[in-house]
Amino acid sequence: MTVQQSLLLIIALIAVSGFFSMAEISLAAARRLRLRQLAADGDERAPRILQMQEQPGDYFTVVQIGQNAIAILGGIVGEGAFSPFLTGLLEYGMAPALAQKLGFVLSFLLVTSLFILFSDLVPKRLGMAEPERLAMLLHRPMRICIVLLRPLVWIYGKITDGLFKLLGLPMLRDERITSDDILAMTEAGTQAGVLAQNEQRVIANLFDMDSRQVTSAMTSRDRIAFFLRDDPDELIRARIAEEPYSTYPVCTHDIDHVVGYVDAKDLFQRALNNQPISLKDEALLHKALVIPDRLSLTETIEQFRQAQEDFAVVVNEYSLVVGIVTLNDVMSTVMGDLMGPDDEELIVQRDASSWLIDGITPIEDVQHVLRIDELPHSEEYDTLAGFLMVMLRRVPRRTDAVTWAGYKFEVMDVDSYRIDQVLVTRLNGTVEAPSPPAIPQISTAAQA
Repeated sequence: MTVQQSLLLIIALIAVSGFFSMAEISLAAARRLRLRQLAADGDERAPRILQMQEQPGDYFTVVQIGQNAIAILGGIVGEGAFSPFLTGLLEYGMAPALAQKLGFVLSFLLVTSLFILFSDLVPKRLGMAEPERLAMLLHRPMRICIVLLRPLVWIYGKITDGLFKLLGLPMLRDERITSDDILAMTEAGTQAGVLAQNEQRVIANLFDMDSRQVTSAMTSRDRIAFFLRDDPDELIRARIAEEPYSTYPVCTHDIDHVVGYVDAKDLFQRALNNQPISLKDEALLHKALVIPDRLSLTETIEQFRQAQEDFAVVVNEYSLVVGIVTLNDVMSTVMGDLMGPDDEELIVQRDASSWLIDGITPIEDVQHVLRIDELPHSEEYDTLAGFLMVMLRRVPRRTDAVTWAGYKFEVMDVDSYRIDQVLVTRLNGTVEAPSPPAIPQISTAAQA
């Protein structure tokens, strides 16, 4: 075989090997969601690719047979094609024995490099760039190869199946899409500019609803504006003007004895019509939904749906009121700054390395803003104030500070044992500055 013939044969072998490499990577990288979309649009090839992905054994067996056979044949042909030519060139400047050895090494490196570049790297990059289109384009030739190599495919397939069963390995790829998969795709979409950051955060919040408790969305006990059932007309009118909220709990004796709630619109209507306001009037009073403080946000929404209510009183295990929550509160937690943009923010970024955070801020939102994956004893608290109490093992005082994960949490203001403001500062630039995220807003529900 002449040098020219050997070169043509090597080029042909590289092309065939590249075909198998491209077929392999395109099938593996083809996105099932994209293939389903193409199938729905009427492309008849997409369902075949989906079926091949579900049972890829024969397909990949043919790929490996072809690639390994071509690699061996390419080495034999390449050594015979280039080694004599290179040896002859090297003999002009060195001993024949040394020239022969060096010519063989150079011939091996040349053939190997050609195969790596043109039968592996280039085809696989092309396959990764447009996997669905190439997988559908190469499907028919690969089906022909499977038919032609059927005996070998059957033998190797049975041996492989036996080894998998013997070792207890999974036979099929798990195609279930998890929440982590969806979040990873949305984060990639955000980085690519397809999704806005606040939209990506909404999606992430939806998947957090099962793990976030209702206490992270409620209006806390000390912020509730409520009426006593015996309050006179003048006091009710004054309270409405001073604290204009959409809903007010109605109690007897104190906040822990809630008998119902009133809508502000009903009170306003009576006030505008100069009608007397009495909370003993059953027409004004609505029955309050009472829920435990250990419910998740998902369970809270289900409670609202079953009761056909959008207002609930949250109680602890001692039947003491710890807060109130509305459907709007839950949705504001999920939607972030897409809802209630005029409300006061719980987290305010002062500069690239510091934040002023309200003590009642849900600890999940603090972790998201600061990009802290884990906090100690996280099961013992729901808010930033709770985190500080657990870390200090006492009620925090002004100027108390806790350092964790490269951040300093310093108490700036305390009002009657309630932590109003916490200054969080990044220490020594140890953590990469996060971009401003979607921050939950304080609820528009009744609060003091």
